[in-house]
Amino acid sequence: MSFQAPIWLLLLLAVAALIALYVVLQLRRKSYAARFSNVDLLARIAPKRPGWRRHVAFGVLLLSLATLTLAMAKPSTEVRVPRDRATVILAIDVSLSMGAEDIAPDRFTAAKEAAQEFVAVLPERINLGLVAFAGTANTIVPPTTDRAAVVAGIENLELAQATATGEAIFTALNAIATFQSQLEGTSEGAPPAAIVLMSDGYRTVGRLETQAVDAAKAAEVPVSTIAFGTDAGTLELDGEIIPVRVDRAALRMIAEETGGTYKSAESAGEGREVFADLGSQIGYRSEPREITVWFVGVGLIFAFAATGLALVWTNRLL
Repeated sequence: MSFQAPIWLLLLLAVAALIALYVVLQLRRKSYAARFSNVDLLARIAPKRPGWRRHVAFGVLLLSLATLTLAMAKPSTEVRVPRDRATVILAIDVSLSMGAEDIAPDRFTAAKEAAQEFVAVLPERINLGLVAFAGTANTIVPPTTDRAAVVAGIENLELAQATATGEAIFTALNAIATFQSQLEGTSEGAPPAAIVLMSDGYRTVGRLETQAVDAAKAAEVPVSTIAFGTDAGTLELDGEIIPVRVDRAALRMIAEETGGTYKSAESAGEGREVFADLGSQIGYRSEPREITVWFVGVGLIFAFAATGLALVWTNRLL
């Protein structure tokens, strides 16, 4: 929670001063009573007081003043609001190493299921595209709000040789640029864009990741990356067992340099969670929402309670 007009919080010092004044008055009252030598006579001539109950009424009044002071400071809290417009490209590694079975039932199947989770999380108005990359990178589905087309594209992905991580980013940037050029001159204009790239191996062909990073930074498009798989992954190829480790360092560098988010997923469950988390980050934004009315309501409740207690227990307001 934050306050849009925090200067009003200085009034809490006045509330603290009232507490101090009240304590001083109570101590003086006790001191005066102690100086009265005839205690029995004092009990007969002094009106009967409510004792501890008068402290409760005053305490509730102080709560009312403190709460209303907070209300004057315009308290606000962060709420998640779906983005109305954005362009997101999901780039999925379909290299042969995705056939490794260190993630059940295998990386490829688990990745496709997790990617569908990402599609489901994004708000409807976000334009989502799909890029698949192995030895080359191809736009499978251009940015669209048709979620069924993207899901179908994910389901029809097939494995191929090599890994062109840099080319995947360049292809995603081209898909974004082409789509945004179609929106130029419209009333809404081109929406913000982002790339989510999932890979499980080291780049073997194509342009370097650093070149792709430079292009993404120039286009002001953040690239969030997911390192999918474990270092224990292996692949049987032509009768030979080949280790297929994850290039976490390169994927982390891509995310950090472009302003994206880096995630690691070493199981099918983690993959679904990571995709859902990224979908929430990209598909929603946080904005402050003022909740002054709630503090005013609580403050008034305390004020009425203090008034009622004073009237019932002392038959007076002051």
